[in-house]
Amino acid sequence: MTKWITVRNMKKYIKYLLKFFVIVVLLCFVTLLLCDISIRLYAKDRIYDDIDLLPTNKAGLLLGTSKYRKDGSDNPFFYNRIAAAAQLYKAGKIEIIIASGDKSRGYDEPRKMRRELIKMGVPDSAIFADNFGFRTINSVLRCKKVFDQDSFTIISQQFHNERAIFIAKQYGVDAIAFNAKPVELTDSIKTRSRELFARVRAILDVFFMDIGNLL
Repeated sequence: MTKWITVRNMKKYIKYLLKFFVIVVLLCFVTLLLCDISIRLYAKDRIYDDIDLLPTNKAGLLLGTSKYRKDGSDNPFFYNRIAAAAQLYKAGKIEIIIASGDKSRGYDEPRKMRRELIKMGVPDSAIFADNFGFRTINSVLRCKKVFDQDSFTIISQQFHNERAIFIAKQYGVDAIAFNAKPVELTDSIKTRSRELFARVRAILDVFFMDIGNLL
């Protein structure tokens, strides 16, 4: 009898545990979805695909990423951003480029961005390095606070631009964004998946941690 009761209770326990797990998964999914949609809607009026419609700013903030992927091949996100920044400079949409990235982990993103920009015809004198762009929030707020730019154009892929514009708006930064050429879905699934969690973190940083005022 005791054994039967134990088995019965165990089945109930497993049943409740499975229900709890399903609820947690659903809550996580809904949270990711709401954060994603909110940031998309929040940023849509400040993002441009058409260079002819893009307003002119003095500075372009080029958001960094690694030049190479983990397998050693070229990172298309990096090269597409470089091409977009050079395009804006040559079209007279920006006068200078602030290459913002991480220099702390040995691969020096700003230096690599500078080299590629020069190869694309941007003069060295028009490129400024921000070696402390560890995260998007750092890059956006340092462009205003450290480089003294009250209005600037963010340059990255659309999903990244949306998050950057969201951060900028929350801290009163007057920024617009130009979308670099997107990367094929087969090459961007991992990056796009990580972006969903990055959006949740951005909302937590802004509304709960107030990270911007600590930088």
